[in-house]
Amino acid sequence: MTDLPRRRLHPLSPFLHSARQLVAVVAVVSWQGYSQLGLEKFAIGVVVVLLGAVAISVVAWRYTGYEITGRELRIHEGTFSRRTRAIPLERLQSVEVVRPLLAQLTGLAELRLEVVGGGKAEAPLAYLTVGEAQDLRKHLLELANARGDAAAEQPSAEQVLYETRDDELLLSQSLSPEVIYLPIGVALIGLQFVTNGSFGFVAVASTVTALIGAILRPVRRITRDWRCRLTIADDRLHIRRGLTETRSQVVPVQRVQAVTITWPLLWRMKRWVRVNLDIAAHGAEGAKDEEKHMGTTLLPVAVTEQARAVVPWCLPRPAPDRLAAVDIAALPLTGVPDRAKWVVPLARTVLAAGATEHVFATVDGVLTRRLRLVPYARIQSVRVEQGWLQQRLGLATVHVDLAGAPSASAPERDVHEAYALAWELTERARAARALTAPERP
Repeated sequence: MTDLPRRRLHPLSPFLHSARQLVAVVAVVSWQGYSQLGLEKFAIGVVVVLLGAVAISVVAWRYTGYEITGRELRIHEGTFSRRTRAIPLERLQSVEVVRPLLAQLTGLAELRLEVVGGGKAEAPLAYLTVGEAQDLRKHLLELANARGDAAAEQPSAEQVLYETRDDELLLSQSLSPEVIYLPIGVALIGLQFVTNGSFGFVAVASTVTALIGAILRPVRRITRDWRCRLTIADDRLHIRRGLTETRSQVVPVQRVQAVTITWPLLWRMKRWVRVNLDIAAHGAEGAKDEEKHMGTTLLPVAVTEQARAVVPWCLPRPAPDRLAAVDIAALPLTGVPDRAKWVVPLARTVLAAGATEHVFATVDGVLTRRLRLVPYARIQSVRVEQGWLQQRLGLATVHVDLAGAPSASAPERDVHEAYALAWELTERARAARALTAPERP
């Protein structure tokens, strides 16, 4: 019996939603609004907003729920208008259990679903008890992969592939551009204050807020990736991480669309890399910029040898119990012709691409080097494009499109090589999909 009757979210959900909305409103008002309203009016406004948010959240909770019918997860929601969303479990890419700080304090968790073509988490269930969230995640993944056999009843033990070192994570983010340029920004602002002689409360508070915003991104990465631990069991990647907000995400390897290995300029002296996964939900239209370009962080910071050992586990296996023979340090890639310097003078010596045995691989980036690996079975279409300058130089760009994820490109190839590469990728993709045809998409 796989059906699950309709259930509501936890009764504390409206109050946690109200708290989040209150924080957002206070952030929008900012110091400038506080100075104009005064303490009393500001406090009254906050109370009114809080009461209104609680009332709306309680009404929404009253009609919000979920159920499983057949191979569909149905989400019922609505405040003034009701709607039901049916999510086919075949489209499920990953399921993530997230515990923000308030949820940790109340013993609750949020379940986020990543589906094919979604720009963000589809119909997040917030909030459930931790046990209910974990049980529901397990149940959804089993239905999505049709794992009702004996192997599902006897899961294999988890194998640890990677664990973040806290000191390396802190040092890596201290080498980010935001942190390096921060002293320069502080000095310029201080010089402006001294020159203008303006030290008002609003000016100082606004400056402090701007400085905090400048370093917020590296701080977010630290809190998000703190104590990151990657394990694999039953061909599923399990990523656990987080400081103020803990996350536990399960990604079936067969749902990985692409793997991206990044070498930031200042990390190269330590031989550090960052590894990200693209699943079908990430990088789609409507996602945030950071999600578009970063996907799911797999290894926040790791030495090259660690990445070489982990990446093969993240690619679909060509046969049972056999790793994809992909060595990121020894890929047979080819560069671009010398005449490409007229189009990309700085990147000409960096650009490379090739159709290897198991993946299509591309390299780009001048200051931040990036290697992108695309399994052939994930290729949706292949395009060859030429700009007006490329036509005159006999060059072309090969684009490989993926489902709901950023495309991979091999720019500035010789035009004859580009068409040959496109044909080879099309044939390899067709053969790879034929091998995986019995599996569910």
